[in-house]
Amino acid sequence: MDLIIIGLLGGLITGISPCILPVLPVIFLTGGAQSAKFDGEVVPAKRSRPYLVIAGLVLSFTLVTLGGSLLLGLLNLPQDIIRWVGIAVLVVIGVGLIVPRFERILERPFQRFGQREVKNRGNGFGVGLALGAVFVPCAGPVLAAIIVAGSTGRIGAGTVLLTVSFAIGVAVPLLVFALAGRSVIERIRAFRSKERALRIAAGVAMIALAVGLVFNVPQALQRLLPDYTSPLQQELADSEEVSDALDLGGLVTEENKDLDKCTNGAEELESCGTAPSIAGIQQWLNTPNGQAVALESLRGKVVLIDFWAYSCINCQRSLPHVVAWDQAYRDLGLQVVGIHSPEYAFEKDPGNVAAGVADFGIDYPVALDNSLSTWTSYRNRYWPAHYLIDAEGTVRHISFGEGGYAETEKLIRELLKDADPGVVLPPATDIADKTPDVGSTTRETFLGSSKDVNFAGDTSYSAGTRDFGFPGDQPDDSFALEGTWTVQTQYATPSGDSGSIRLNYHAAEVRVVVAGSGEIVVRDSHGEEQRIRIDGTPRSYALQEADAVATGSFVLEVPAGVQVYSFTFG
Repeated sequence: MDLIIIGLLGGLITGISPCILPVLPVIFLTGGAQSAKFDGEVVPAKRSRPYLVIAGLVLSFTLVTLGGSLLLGLLNLPQDIIRWVGIAVLVVIGVGLIVPRFERILERPFQRFGQREVKNRGNGFGVGLALGAVFVPCAGPVLAAIIVAGSTGRIGAGTVLLTVSFAIGVAVPLLVFALAGRSVIERIRAFRSKERALRIAAGVAMIALAVGLVFNVPQALQRLLPDYTSPLQQELADSEEVSDALDLGGLVTEENKDLDKCTNGAEELESCGTAPSIAGIQQWLNTPNGQAVALESLRGKVVLIDFWAYSCINCQRSLPHVVAWDQAYRDLGLQVVGIHSPEYAFEKDPGNVAAGVADFGIDYPVALDNSLSTWTSYRNRYWPAHYLIDAEGTVRHISFGEGGYAETEKLIRELLKDADPGVVLPPATDIADKTPDVGSTTRETFLGSSKDVNFAGDTSYSAGTRDFGFPGDQPDDSFALEGTWTVQTQYATPSGDSGSIRLNYHAAEVRVVVAGSGEIVVRDSHGEEQRIRIDGTPRSYALQEADAVATGSFVLEVPAGVQVYSFTFG
């Protein structure tokens, strides 16, 4: 399956998904609306108008998606500026459709070109350009790969081909709808006699879309509607051909193409190409005056790149090993660089990350990779992930996930001796490996609609507000809700005064990631009660810390104003 087919297929699925619904009224009306009277004459819309509307949308969507982040980054402008420009253009065009006098004012700059006034003589290309700047479809695997390429500035011929084919795939269903609008207006006599009303309706639709975009109404609408295309998106994402073509952990480039020569967790050193640069970093912590760290400046040292996120339980179990290695070997030639790659939106906040850095005793440099640029450069897919680089700048070892700490430390020591044969190394660190055995505990449980797992209730679990109830027989390793809850993309929160969560688990350690303000009351299966005061940004709170894995149950009474993100287990 080549990139063209992947792009077209991904675009077609998106083009029939619920996320295109907000723009359909505008496309329907502008695809067939006639122009107003000019010089006493009603000029009908050109038959090419629907095609020009969609062509403008495809062009601007392609340029914005591929080049928007790159261009704005180079100009040091806010990333949302293109969207706001598109919204403003929609408002201007909408007002022009409603108020002919205003439209004539807009046309005055073009009067120098003689009779080539805008005059809405069927040319909907400008409408399409504005729609493409604000049209953000559902982010399936194809669009995710395109956005990653654009945001990191690594745009090659393959990425452009993929983007154009995706945009064309999206455009096909939209073009059908635009043609349908023109056909309806041409065939129904009553519509032809209501040309002025149609223009006003198109203008109102554009302004309504612009206002809705300001308040994120389309996203709320998408969350309320069932995504009937999700099985198709999932099938596309799970396809081996698609995964290979897109490399969903990051697009393959000349800089990182040799990384797949490394075997995950190999016990011997390998050679996997020069380490990709650290790029796209929003802010640095633990460096003098926030100065950036360039890998080229670390030649002669052994470098350990650690990808992590402060609320990730897997990272929390891994960090004591990384901190111990830094303390043991820093003065002997090891440089640890933490790449904080957020999984949640709240993990992008520098203050939250700085608090996490302090909590874990990290004093090596930490880069805030909020756009996942470096994550993508390294084709990473995991929290945590360790990339070991020798003194010449070559990647020699990769380890994904928890565990394998003894092997990684052995290879660190080997590289330190290669870099300085006379170095005297201390004994290996002695940090207990708390990595759970596979399947030995309940899997990490997310409550957000984007990747919820382990839900056991009888009610459909999707974004929106609805009433839940505990099931009569709840399975092991699952959670259920009771009361009225609002499920957002990354968390769930009671919409009434309070709500309850029942969690069945098997683990020694149970933690919950929550934010907001209030007091959670936790009762275990023996009736014992604890109260956890929540106040502030998202943090991980312990519900249980035992010596051995056991099966149990908790019921959490959650007040309004508290957001529950996930449960983690150890």
